[in-house]
Order: sequence, then structure tokens, then C-alpha cells
Amino acid sequence: MLHLPALRWGKPYESLEIDEVLHFRSGEPIAKVSQAVGGIVGRDMRHAHKARAALRDIGCTELIERLKTAGEAYLNGNLPMGDGSQTPDEFARAQSASTGLPEHMCRANMQKNYFVLSNMDRMLDALTRGLDLEVLSRGYGLEDRGVVVSYQAQAPALGLVLPSNSPGVHTLWLPVIPMQIGLVLKPGPQEPWTPYRMAAAFAEAGIPREAIAIYPGGPEVGAAVLSHCQRSKIFGGLPTVERYKGDPGVQVHGPGFSKILLGDDCVDDWEQYIDLMVQSVYANSGRGCINCSGVWASRHTEEIAQALAERLGPIEVKEPDDPEAGLAAFTVPGVAQAVWQMIEADLEADGATHSTAGYGDRLVEMERCAYLRPTVVHAASPEVAISQKEYMFPFVSVVRCPQEKMIEAIGPTLVCSAITADEAWQDALVDATNIDRLNLGPIPTIKLDWLQPHEGNIVEFLYRARALQVPEDKLEQLRAGK
Repeated sequence: MLHLPALRWGKPYESLEIDEVLHFRSGEPIAKVSQAVGGIVGRDMRHAHKARAALRDIGCTELIERLKTAGEAYLNGNLPMGDGSQTPDEFARAQSASTGLPEHMCRANMQKNYFVLSNMDRMLDALTRGLDLEVLSRGYGLEDRGVVVSYQAQAPALGLVLPSNSPGVHTLWLPVIPMQIGLVLKPGPQEPWTPYRMAAAFAEAGIPREAIAIYPGGPEVGAAVLSHCQRSKIFGGLPTVERYKGDPGVQVHGPGFSKILLGDDCVDDWEQYIDLMVQSVYANSGRGCINCSGVWASRHTEEIAQALAERLGPIEVKEPDDPEAGLAAFTVPGVAQAVWQMIEADLEADGATHSTAGYGDRLVEMERCAYLRPTVVHAASPEVAISQKEYMFPFVSVVRCPQEKMIEAIGPTLVCSAITADEAWQDALVDATNIDRLNLGPIPTIKLDWLQPHEGNIVEFLYRARALQVPEDKLEQLRAGK
């Protein structure tokens, strides 16, 4: 069995306190993971400046090239994993065994990470709006129009408190290293695999080991990362969002409440868009914040709910190594049961209808885990409580709402796919501050454009634009490219 030590700026640290990662079906131990404590994180953060210094010695352009090499190693290599090693197939099996995701979904998420690493130059060019990356490295430089610009790093390292539910979130922190900012990773308890494999691939590609720290542990460790890192990201539910709301040093990634809106000019043709709706709800077992949790329309909502139920309702639980498996397990005891109790309570309200009720039980309980099968509900209005809910499985509410009230009624929305050609309504959607990512037209909520920011631009989070002036002789040097 593998033993994964904490990594204190690249140096392995074996703790006396060990946590076992267990197979979600058999209960068999897969790995032992050394547990860090908050005090270690606090002491190590005194050396965070060394991580940035090591990366600045290399340069942004060279780091991007090394990340491309790291991407190949991550996708195809037999890489060190703690006191052992792991092939790509072993990695996907281990990740599936601990998170409950089907193995083919784990491999698909590997492809996402590989794509980001392989196209990092294009992504940073887009995220910086074409800024010369030397400006980030040196702190100042010239724009194309000949004006001095300055960007100041707000932290030597970015802290991340990572979840266990979806390995796809790791794409969000991959651009940090070529921006010459170190990484402080607190893995999710069921998903230590990606941080360790990525760190091993980075090291093999020549990224300095001292630029990355990994601290497995409990909530105390996550709190220490957020406390001691000047810039951090955390993933969690609504309580987490509320706790850190307004903290400029913490970027919170919570529920997405992503939605598909059918405009009055298109809603009569709703049958044309059922495939798009199913894909948006069901992809990646509904675990992502970009999965659709609500379909809103002014009419035909009961028919839409029934059509979705006919497509999603019959889907059954399959073995995790089945290439047709589409549902992920709830691996923490009691969570699936609690979620289903909340849904049942909401379905008792007036105006709520369970559209998938005729397709068998939604809760599938096993000895050590449970599944929730796809669930479609209908809400007669936005006032019905279930219309504002999101869960970590293929769950969607179809909500009847007049178009003129829709933008305000949908509330905070990460991805909104608005199917309409109504230019006036499109303009209103563009102006809506409660919508983060907007798709104008029949685009699935799960379709990402990697050249656009996701829940905030990470460059703007890590760097601050500021005024900086230089004397004429220095300006001439900049013009000469020195």
C-alpha cells in the first residue's frame, strides 16, 4: 500500500498521524496519507517567498514550456507516488476507488488537465489580454502603445483548499506556476491523487520542488492555509461562501446554480433542445458547478420536465469500471440519505412535482456507499423552494416563470445558457450582475472556453495593476527591449 507524505516545499514529511484512503465499495485501504497540522503550515509559510524566487529564476516563458512537458508526463507517465509509483491506469483506478467517480470520468478529467497544461501559453495570453509575461516577472514593462505598466504580485504563493467531489477543479490552479507564484495545496481527503501526481510531473519537467507544498489533513489544516496565505481559493457549499464573502484574500468556489433559460421566442420549440439539457444535467455525473440544476421557461415546463424524466429517469447504477457508468457514488456515509430526505421534504410543498417518480427509487443504498439516480422535479413558480436547490448528482428543477421576471428570480448563477434571439432580452442578460458566465444561444452549460476566465480572472486575483513611473533613461532601455 502506498504511503503519501506531506510535502513541505517539496521535502517529504512523514507524520505520526496517518489517515487511510479507503475503497468506497470494499473498504479496503488504498493508501496511507501523513496528516499535517496547522502549526506546520504556519511555520512553513515563513519560507513562501523562496517558492516565488525559485520560479522567477527560471522565467515565465520557460516555465510554460516545462508545463507542456509536465502535461505529457502527467497523462502518460509512470510517476512517483509517495513511496511507490503509479501508471495512468493505476491513477484512474485509485481516484475512482476513493471518490466514487466512474473510471472513464477520471480519465476524462486527466485529459482536461493535460489540455490546459499543453495550451498554457494561449490561456495566459487570453487571461492577461496579451500582456508580455515579462511584465509580471519584473513587475513593470511597456505596453504595445509605449506606456509603462506595472503589476504587483499579491502573494508569493497561492493556497488552495481542494474538494474531493470533482477532479476537474484542478484546472483552475494550473496557471499559477508559470505566473511565478508558488502552490500550497490542501487536498480533499478522498482525492489526494491529482495534487501528488501533478507535483511529480512538475518535478520531472524541471519545475523546482520547493515551489510546491502539499498538506493533507483535517479542517484545521484548511483553516491554516487560508489564514497564512495572502491569496487563497476554497471550494465548498453555501456556508463556506457566506463565511468568506467579502474577504479580498479568499476566492470562494461554491455551488454553481447553473441554468438554461428558454426565451419566449424559442420556448415553443423546446423539443429541439432536450439533448442539450440532458447533456448539461448529466455530464460528469452532475458533480460540477457548471452542470445545469435549473431549466426555466414561461410555458411548456411540465412537458419539458416529463421529457427530461423520460431520458434521465431510467438511468441505473453501474460498476465503476463499466465504460457506460454515468453515476458517481456518495462515499461519505449518510450523505446521500440526507440529501434525499431534503429533496423529499421540498417535494411536499405546493407547486412541486417529482417527474422521475415513475422510474423507480432514486436512492440506491449499498453496504459502504449510496447512489442517487437522476432526479427531475417541476416547480410551478420560482417561489417553490426546490426551484433554488442544487445537489451533487444529476438533479434538475424545471421552473415556470415569466420571461420578464426571470433574470431577477434565478438568483446567483455561475453559467447561464440563454436560448433566445430576442436582442432586447440578450442585452438585459449581458447586463445582469447575478450571472457570471453567459452563453447566448443553444450552448450546453458544461461547455467551457478555456481562453476565458472561470469565476474570476486568476491573473487579476494574484496580481494588482498599479501606477509606476520611470526616468527617461530607463524608459529608453525598456523601448530597446533591455
